[in-house]
Amino acid sequence: MLMLPPSVRVYVAAEPTDLRKGFDGLSAQVMQRFGTDPLSGHLFVFLNRRADQVRILFWDRTGYCIVSKRLAQGRFHLTHAVSAGRTHVEMDAAELALMLEGLDLSGATRKKRWRLPSPGKLAA
Repeated sequence: MLMLPPSVRVYVAAEPTDLRKGFDGLSAQVMQRFGTDPLSGHLFVFLNRRADQVRILFWDRTGYCIVSKRLAQGRFHLTHAVSAGRTHVEMDAAELALMLEGLDLSGATRKKRWRLPSPGKLAA
């Protein structure tokens, strides 16, 4: 399981990427596609056309890191449907961990969680 601080966001490219790119090529894709600074510390996930390989680019205060995984069988599946015109999808660390395991979460539903009522509702 990935243990990431809540401040770290996970961005997944909506379109396939040429995974022959290295640190500079993927960081340029982050600036072009996501419109975000690749030095932000967030995770940027790229899939190839067949969706059997994934690369994750992030900055760890001293330099870029790339984590790469290739499935022996099957494909990686995005947990969210990508609407037309979107360049990326944001997901949380738990969804990324399940995606990296090769699980398809398209049919899964998120259960409602208890939340603290807003202050205005407590006074009423």
